[in-house]
Amino acid sequence: MTMLTKSTPNQKRRGLTAVFMSAPALLGLLLFVAVPFLLAVALGFTNLRLGSPLPLEWLGFEQYRRIFADPSFSRALLNNLLFAFTVVPLQTVLALLLALLLNRSLGGIAFFRTLFFMPVVFPLSLVAVVWVLIFAPGPNGMMNSFLELVSFGAWTPRDFLHDPQLALPAIMLTSIWQGTGFQMVIILAGLQAIPAELYEAAAIDGARRWRQFWHVTLPQLRNTLIFVVLVTTILAFRLFDQVQIMTQGGPHDATTTVMFEAVQAAFARQQVARGAAMTVVLFLVVLLISWLQRRVARQEREVL
Repeated sequence: MTMLTKSTPNQKRRGLTAVFMSAPALLGLLLFVAVPFLLAVALGFTNLRLGSPLPLEWLGFEQYRRIFADPSFSRALLNNLLFAFTVVPLQTVLALLLALLLNRSLGGIAFFRTLFFMPVVFPLSLVAVVWVLIFAPGPNGMMNSFLELVSFGAWTPRDFLHDPQLALPAIMLTSIWQGTGFQMVIILAGLQAIPAELYEAAAIDGARRWRQFWHVTLPQLRNTLIFVVLVTTILAFRLFDQVQIMTQGGPHDATTTVMFEAVQAAFARQQVARGAAMTVVLFLVVLLISWLQRRVARQEREVL
């Protein structure tokens, strides 16, 4: 038989305090996330254009049929997927390696942690402009000069940002360089939270560094790595600034993305409803991939 307990005045007071303290964050989510998304969903079913007369024409799912029938949108979605499935694992592995190297009690280690984290602080627009200079065409370009040096003159200078095969990899390299420090700091915090007793017990059992990493470090970092992968995936699908500054979607739509296409549709071509529909599709794709990642991670925990 269960007994019903009445909430005490202190519990009520704590509950009201919690609601009061979380109200600004909840209000911000409502005004800047929920309401804009619901507005985008509603506009995606219309034919709204900038300056179009009212009332709006209700198109239903016709707007979505049109964007999926558009080869440019299909190419943008494919570029987004290719970018995400390339950058996310590479950036995560690189961040893990850097975190392992910097998780040491050595003199001056704080300087190197700051050095690797510094690109995250720089504005993304500034980073993109700098990398445009690095990828400058011709033998005097920094990247061309470096590749010619390490290849002992075998490298032929290329115009990276105007080559359909090299433009997207160039943007990938820029994004990895700029974002790895953020993931590194999160993983470093996860490493420092692992109890030293686990490593001591593993060493007593005869486990060497590699086995300690495989059986102690990785299992203890599982939740941290899942968070890093989820955040990096979301950021990868929001790719816009690098494309806008470095290639403007070219050459021949080789670097166009869904976000870039949505902005171009809404502001350059004044097709607001079309841009809204694209953002809804992008949200659903990111939601599906995030759900699949969490599902796979949950199954791995159940197996272990």
